[in-house]
Amino acid sequence: MPIEVGIWKVNDEIKKVTFSPIESERKLEDILVKDLSILSDDLLLIGRQVQTDYGKFIDMLAIDEEGNLHIIELKKNRTPREVVAQAVDYASWVQNLSYDRILKIYEENNHGPLEEAFAEKFDNALPEKLNDSHQIMIVSSQLDSETERIINYLSNNFDVPINAVFFRYFEESDQQFITRSWLLDPNIVEEKSSNTKVEGKKEKWNKQDFVVNFEDGKYRNWGDAVRYGFVSAGNGRWYSKTLNQLFAGARIFCMIPKSGYVGIGKVIEAAKPIKDVVFSIDGQEKKITELQLQASNMLHDIDDLEKCEHIVKIEWEKHVRKEEAYWIKGLKANQNSAYKLRSQYTIDKVTEFFGFDQDV
Repeated sequence: MPIEVGIWKVNDEIKKVTFSPIESERKLEDILVKDLSILSDDLLLIGRQVQTDYGKFIDMLAIDEEGNLHIIELKKNRTPREVVAQAVDYASWVQNLSYDRILKIYEENNHGPLEEAFAEKFDNALPEKLNDSHQIMIVSSQLDSETERIINYLSNNFDVPINAVFFRYFEESDQQFITRSWLLDPNIVEEKSSNTKVEGKKEKWNKQDFVVNFEDGKYRNWGDAVRYGFVSAGNGRWYSKTLNQLFAGARIFCMIPKSGYVGIGKVIEAAKPIKDVVFSIDGQEKKITELQLQASNMLHDIDDLEKCEHIVKIEWEKHVRKEEAYWIKGLKANQNSAYKLRSQYTIDKVTEFFGFDQDV
């Protein structure tokens, strides 16, 4: 049955605060756009009145920290059948939105890139995969029995990730209040959204660029890496195996964790165990055991192929000292020693910092 929400002021006497359905509908969208946390603190607004390819307009489109999309549709003066059918139709369009299209929608509706806004909101980089699933929210000032029946039917019988949230606007003298109620438990709807997953939407990889995490310390030193031209990882296969992705001719964006990006270079030789690597120094070939290293323990476990350092030889194009490392919110980072760099935003920002064209 429809949910009834009321507010009573309790002072010397008990007095019910008045509710206006018309005033609620009028203010609701503006309130949500101003502060979407009233609906959910886990959402970032992508756009308002987002136009679909069919000429229709979604009231609001949002994204959560996992990169999943949320269709927010206000009931306004439409019938229950109209608003639910329209929202489901929008969902059929949203589920196919690509990574690049989502970035474009945000830029068309806001100032600045989605990567920066996402990092500011969630204190985390934008995921490499977006729109793995989606949810539908019907927003209204009051719940009618027909809307309730339709949503319950779709949710319970077909696992459609749909919910209804009801806001009521109350006014007492010069004070204004808003209340919120959900028809269904949002956690249950979130579980159902996993059934909407389609083929993952990842930002396209340019088949050239990688990020390498270079842990500067006793096992490897950034000064050594710059002087002799290499990156490395070791102390276990889990750390070194991702270096095997790096092929001759690939470009790497080298980052020191907790500091930032310190260099861009080209791979000139694929990963090898440290004892098999030979460097050309002033026209002479030398093994790493013959080099003057600042890293105090780079030669650890040299005869153990699982634990020893694995070396990728690099021709550095641009580099800075560790103290000058570049980092801003929204740049791509993860814990792997090497991984494909799919983030065009990161490529643009880091190449701009180092002062040369992206296509170098």
